[in-house]
Amino acid sequence: MTATPAAAQEAPPRLVPAFTIVAEIGPAEELGATARGPRRIIPITGGTIEGEGISGTVRPGAWDWQVDRADGCTELEAVYFVETDDGAVINVNNRATICPPAQGEESAPVFTRPIFEAPLGAYQWLGQGTFVGRLGLATDHPVPAVRIEVFRVQ
Repeated sequence: MTATPAAAQEAPPRLVPAFTIVAEIGPAEELGATARGPRRIIPITGGTIEGEGISGTVRPGAWDWQVDRADGCTELEAVYFVETDDGAVINVNNRATICPPAQGEESAPVFTRPIFEAPLGAYQWLGQGTFVGRLGLATDHPVPAVRIEVFRVQ
């Protein structure tokens, strides 16, 4: 590991917009109680990825796995593939924890922790960076979908 200059260590990280993923979803399927809590899966049926230097589609046939914890929070883990317009296939593993707001408080934004496994070459930067996503419903999309605005940590 190389040393980082003292000035760089003192500066807080910043978020730089990278791209947006719109993941289309199907109806939730309740799977029942587990040792960790009630489990459901939500199919990921398609979508898009758009940003500077990357565009393509979300491949159908993946799932968002969710479990409701005893403390009222929900853990999410969505694992899916995006295919860029030039044919690269990138694995996405995106996790989040959603907790209800305290009484009298507004809901906080939902932030995700995406990890990308990209082929070497034009998209390997995805596997070399740290990213944060902001998750919300894609209310302007023609079918049920979520929007994830992805930011690179610098």
